[in-house]
Amino acid sequence: MVLLFWAQSIKADTVDLSDPYKMVQQVADNTFKRVARDQAIITKDKEHLRLIVEQELLPYIDYKYAAYRVLGSYIQKVRTIKDPKEKAQAVKNIKAFIDVFRDYLVATYAGVFTQYTDQKVEFEAPRALGSQSVATVKTKIVEAGKPDIKIDFKVRKNKNGEWRAFDMMAEGISLLDAKQSELHGILRQQGIEHVITLLDKKSKLPVQFRGDDGNA
Repeated sequence: MVLLFWAQSIKADTVDLSDPYKMVQQVADNTFKRVARDQAIITKDKEHLRLIVEQELLPYIDYKYAAYRVLGSYIQKVRTIKDPKEKAQAVKNIKAFIDVFRDYLVATYAGVFTQYTDQKVEFEAPRALGSQSVATVKTKIVEAGKPDIKIDFKVRKNKNGEWRAFDMMAEGISLLDAKQSELHGILRQQGIEHVITLLDKKSKLPVQFRGDDGNA
């Protein structure tokens, strides 16, 4: 239930992107309502959760920035390439990675929502951010008879002054950091094209919750 919160929204023009706390709460409230409303469809076909994530959650995730964070030092390495053809191919590979990472996130979040019923989500009180461009919005999922699930959402203000989420921390564990650690060795040893193929395969697996076996 780690990623449970991240989905929700009405239409992009009705979500307040100027305030990170309002954005997170609106997106959460609306997505959970959509999942609850579509339960009859989801029961018959869990793949419907992909559509919900695409429509309700993805507009509020800065997945490009998240992909760059996962690639880490690889981005810097590409910037130092001198050969024009080699650099062009490297840039093309980065764009391909962003596309498959987007699909991977959709599949990951869709899998998490297979666990949702009618849990309550509580949000921390807004805090003054001043000139900060990155903030953490703390939430917890509450269900009677079970331990609270603490989730922190890291959000970032872009050059247009709009806040979008780029990472989620469940019980202190960052989704992006975990994925970067997983892929770092593969990226170094087998290259970005292999990583792209790997993520593409994972994103196309049937929607299911994989939190118990660590394969999310």
